Amino acid sequence: MFDSPLSATAYEILEVSASADDAELRRAYRFRLRSTHPDTGGDAAEFVQVQRAWELVGTPELRAAYDRGQGLADDAGWDEWRPPSSRPDTRPRAKSHGEAGGWRRRRYLSLVRDLAAAGAEIRDPYAPAFVRRAPRELRRLLAGAIAEERTAGVVHDLGMGFTVWHDVAVTVKNAYGDEREDKDEREDKLDHVVLGPTGSYGLMSADLGGIARFRGGEVVAPDVDGPPPVGTLLAQVRAVARRARVRFTAAVLVLPDDDLLVPTEPLGASRGMPVVAVRRSVLPTLLRAGLPGTRVASGNELFDVRTRIHQAVRFA
Repeated sequence: MFDSPLSATAYEILEVSASADDAELRRAYRFRLRSTHPDTGGDAAEFVQVQRAWELVGTPELRAAYDRGQGLADDAGWDEWRPPSSRPDTRPRAKSHGEAGGWRRRRYLSLVRDLAAAGAEIRDPYAPAFVRRAPRELRRLLAGAIAEERTAGVVHDLGMGFTVWHDVAVTVKNAYGDEREDKDEREDKLDHVVLGPTGSYGLMSADLGGIARFRGGEVVAPDVDGPPPVGTLLAQVRAVARRARVRFTAAVLVLPDDDLLVPTEPLGASRGMPVVAVRRSVLPTLLRAGLPGTRVASGNELFDVRTRIHQAVRFA
């Protein structure tokens, strides 16, 4: 929650200045704890956020480390938001295609270069002090890239029985009903396609900047920029399924663990396809075990579906 370019800082959650002394910080915490407690009419999600914020800044040592990591101190670092480095790994891993987060990383750096060309002094595009003050469009792009990269790390560890495609370009229909593949700056892509013994899954890695709330199978809070996430995910999954001539087992909205109050949130079904929101740490269990009512695919069936998807996939 607090290591996201989109999320509020611990101080913003506690409604106190980052320069407040320790006594003022503690008073703010106690006040926010009382005002958000569900027993006194407060909001349960906000109550959880207040507790998590205090866990990050509740002692001088924790606060100093937090300030450095968030770009709120003079000696702030920046490792948190840099692209992951590749390290030798001999463990059996899922077969992977494409570059998770690549489209958003490239778009982010392109917009940063535009800012620099316009006169902004930018020494490091990933320094938290810069990211925290960047326009929301840039922060949203970087948060999305990080979310995709972290999901990729989870699904890669599923093992050799799984195949994963990242940044899959989506064919959309224009105003005349003709199909085309977008090559402009829109985000018409499906973040991940995962195929394994329990079926084929279309995944969106989302970072909403706070605890997610749902109504009628769609995200309603926190504020969502652009099209609704679940509706967008379903359109993307259908587009890939149509092109590959396969039927997807489920559509999955993957969220950071702190952004979902329960491990798994069923969001109904669309044309017989289940839709679910899931904490990232729970994703491997879901993909290995499958959703209730799903079946284990045979080897020949998996081979056929894998071939169809691989032949149909184009990358964003």
